[in-house]
Amino acid sequence: MHGASTEAIIKTSIRPGIVEFLRRNAAAYMFLTPWLLGFFVLTLYPMVYSLWLGFTDYDFTKPDSTQWIGLGNYLKMFGPVFGLSKFTASTGEVIRADPYYMKSLSVTFTYVFVSVPLKLIAALAVAMLLNQKLRGVPFYRVVYYIPTLLGGSVAIAVLWRKVFEKDGLVNGLLEAIGFTNLPGWITNPKYALWTLVLLTVWQFGSSMIIFLAGLKQIPQEYYEAASVDGANKVRQFFAITIPLLSPVILFNLVMQIIYAFQAFTQAYIIGGGSGGVLNSTLFYTLHLYIQGWTYHEMGYASAMAWVLLLIIGVLTALVFRTSNWWVSYGTGE
Repeated sequence: MHGASTEAIIKTSIRPGIVEFLRRNAAAYMFLTPWLLGFFVLTLYPMVYSLWLGFTDYDFTKPDSTQWIGLGNYLKMFGPVFGLSKFTASTGEVIRADPYYMKSLSVTFTYVFVSVPLKLIAALAVAMLLNQKLRGVPFYRVVYYIPTLLGGSVAIAVLWRKVFEKDGLVNGLLEAIGFTNLPGWITNPKYALWTLVLLTVWQFGSSMIIFLAGLKQIPQEYYEAASVDGANKVRQFFAITIPLLSPVILFNLVMQIIYAFQAFTQAYIIGGGSGGVLNSTLFYTLHLYIQGWTYHEMGYASAMAWVLLLIIGVLTALVFRTSNWWVSYGTGE
């Protein structure tokens, strides 16, 4: 009796509390409802569903034949690392390892680790120029930001492909000043990836604007005091600008790493939708797209997407972990 009465007291005390909470916050939840519906229906559910698909051999053209294969898709990715060309799944199905997966990883990591630093350097250099008190600075800010507004559009990718073709604008200009026997930069596997790197470096506008905002927050008194002490511009840059701008550098670095790993449109258009000659522009996202939409292996593509999420998460965590050594928040640490 005593236990039953205690339970009844708890229930009667909790229920009015919940009702009162909902009554007080009804308006807030009403306004949050569209966002919550979008989050659960368009974000959370697809993520959970794709996680499940990563352990199956799901083919959206034959959904009734879907089978659970456990870690089969992940072994398909990393099989070549362990010397596996094929293996037998838990269902008895023989699965061949993906011979192009490691190539897509190599191309993507090269692209990220080269393009991101170059893009940030270019953005910071232009931001420092635009931070000077010069005539026409607002106009130049707009001009430098326009490529970023165009972003990864199909039109820009097509234009870039035309510019770097064998008979494109770049070769035309080089031939005009005496160069001969020039390659087709897009179709040559030695140079194709570097044209994509150049394209993303050219679109440095968003990072430039953020750097420019950070530069304007640095008090000019610091530079004046450093000048009185005899510090030249180079010394001021490394002793004042970089330390005080380090939180902004951290933000731009993280955002650009995430953005670079998701690059797709440029590689799809410039590489002809297949990764280019000798898979020289086979980005991870492009390989994922080919597996999912060309070969209909949605289970494998879902597993690849989750590995990409893990890679981005690990690299982001490493950047934040190392930031303790080089990021200053003005606290003296």
